[in-house]
Amino acid sequence: MDREIFTATFVPSGNMTPNSSMTLEQKTTFAFVILLFIFLGILIVRCFQILLDPYRSMPTSTWADGLDGLEKGQFDYAFA
Repeated sequence: MDREIFTATFVPSGNMTPNSSMTLEQKTTFAFVILLFIFLGILIVRCFQILLDPYRSMPTSTWADGLDGLEKGQFDYAFA
């Protein structure tokens, strides 16, 4: 059996000319996808920062710091 070699050519056949310009919808979609990738990258960096140092982003004050005259954990009539 003879082996036939098939080669792929990227030259358009016939009178079809390649249109290299993008439409407005394609440009808008491309820009939106790029913005989504940038946002995803920022979220990934932020998540790794939280995983590596979780206590840096936590506030040092607690919920009961602003309540005068009450012990921590005492809820009765605190907001009345």
